[in-house]
Amino acid sequence: MEKDTHPKPRQPESFHLGTLTGLSIVMANMIGTGAFTSLGFQVKTLFLSETLLTLWVLGGFIALSGALSYAEVGTHIRKSGGEYAFLSQLYHPLLGYLSGWISLTVGFTAPIALSAMALISYFPSAIPQPRLAAVFVIATITLVHTRDLKRSARFQDASTFLKIGLIFLLIGLGIFLPGVGVGPDPKGLTFAGELLSPAFAIALVFVVYAYSGWNAAAYISQEFRHPTRSLPIVLVGGTLIVTLLYVLLQWVFLKHLPLDEMEGQLHVATLAARRMLGDQAASLVGAGISLSLVSSVSAMVWVGARITSSMATGHAFLSWFQSKTGHVPVRALWLQGTISCLLILTGTFEQILVYCSILITLSSMLVVIGVFRLRSVGSKENAFRSPAFPFFQVLYLILTSWMVVFAFSEKPLESLAGLLNVALGIATYYGRKKAI
Repeated sequence: MEKDTHPKPRQPESFHLGTLTGLSIVMANMIGTGAFTSLGFQVKTLFLSETLLTLWVLGGFIALSGALSYAEVGTHIRKSGGEYAFLSQLYHPLLGYLSGWISLTVGFTAPIALSAMALISYFPSAIPQPRLAAVFVIATITLVHTRDLKRSARFQDASTFLKIGLIFLLIGLGIFLPGVGVGPDPKGLTFAGELLSPAFAIALVFVVYAYSGWNAAAYISQEFRHPTRSLPIVLVGGTLIVTLLYVLLQWVFLKHLPLDEMEGQLHVATLAARRMLGDQAASLVGAGISLSLVSSVSAMVWVGARITSSMATGHAFLSWFQSKTGHVPVRALWLQGTISCLLILTGTFEQILVYCSILITLSSMLVVIGVFRLRSVGSKENAFRSPAFPFFQVLYLILTSWMVVFAFSEKPLESLAGLLNVALGIATYYGRKKAI
């Protein structure tokens, strides 16, 4: 019998993410502009270094509590899509759809737009037409992620290592170089007094936003090589690493900058670098921060489009965005990029960020409550179980509930806008059911 010597068509190789890339995605989503800018606004109402550092430690505990809960839910409900997949199965498809609707309309698109604008603003040289430059950044990064999953992973790893390297450099220099020292509090406040003050409560809301992104890996869990093993490591490990980096970075800023010098300033990292190393080094740090934000934009572009793609599998009016090329949701990526660019050109994304953070917090609270539901029915084999249950879940729910109530009372217009977006989502949900 003659042997067939004709080569067989080569099948495309599937590519799955490893734990290292998962860690880079979580850290890149978490480490954004908040790490380098928030302190300038916190020192306007808080005056003790120990209070400010406690603020960032507490923010890390909230993020860790959420990460442990998502790791348990994500290894039980083994689907990509984050809250969309989790809430659909835990409660009702409508809740899952609404969480996905929020992510599709503003949850990722607005932070992508804001990070792209921050990337341009941190650049040491003035860039003409900064909005158009930010649009170019989003379009370029979106194009990279439409190619293939392996290229996306390499791009994400490289850009995240640049960001982490810059933070390590700032922390290392800050530890070994002498600081300016902080004088006694002129207002005579005590640590306990500041900790219980309304100012601390307000600052915590923005710190929690700075930590947002700890749940990023839950949106792409099916793209991991070993999801049940990698997801807890990526969610919890990434959150712990970022918490440590955040606290050390704020400590360095407090060591090298007087409070009045950083008050109200956006470019705190650049000011600290100027104090430590001079003007030329400050320009280099500004350029480094600008380039490091490529990682933030990249991670959110990658993750956000997966929600739209996941929604498209169950909703006919979104089915066109289900189309994938080599496991890459190309059409969903361009839809997301288009919305982000429109937000930049219209200048509305900063207002949207206020209310979308409230809605996203409510979605995450429902996922954390879902841990109690899963414990009542029993976990799947090999599913992760959050330690010290229900301590971290109760901690998360108490603190986030307080923040949501506070946000509704202090930001009624933004909260109303969020509710209107939810109402629009409900209308599209029942409208597409009638059309099917």
